[in-house]
Amino acid sequence: MRQDLLADAFVAIKNSEFMGKRMCMVPASKIIKEVLRIMKENGYIAAFEFIEDGKSGKYRVDLHGRINDCNVIRPRYEVKKNEFIKWEKRFLPSVNVGLIFITTNKGIMEHRNAKAQNIGGALLGYIY
Repeated sequence: MRQDLLADAFVAIKNSEFMGKRMCMVPASKIIKEVLRIMKENGYIAAFEFIEDGKSGKYRVDLHGRINDCNVIRPRYEVKKNEFIKWEKRFLPSVNVGLIFITTNKGIMEHRNAKAQNIGGALLGYIY
């Protein structure tokens, strides 16, 4: 039984990257769809598509080989609009390297967009 679909998706992507594979399958959910969309926009993955399997479905993710690490952030810490630097230092290796995924009242977005829009939220995960 799966407890955290986002963590399962990140583990599948990270393991496929380390093995040198060009494609992996991850479980489907609305949160995973938005995270994959952000990853595609920023060039971490090539593409993704939904595959119906009669249950909840899966996403087929095409990989570039550009991901060094990705993981969820547990517990999902609340972050205020002026605290992003503290969390960047904690989870990302350097300034302007990687993304932190944040869930806000305007949807799931990367930390740079949340900082530009001056809104806070809860931390979901990171990638670099």
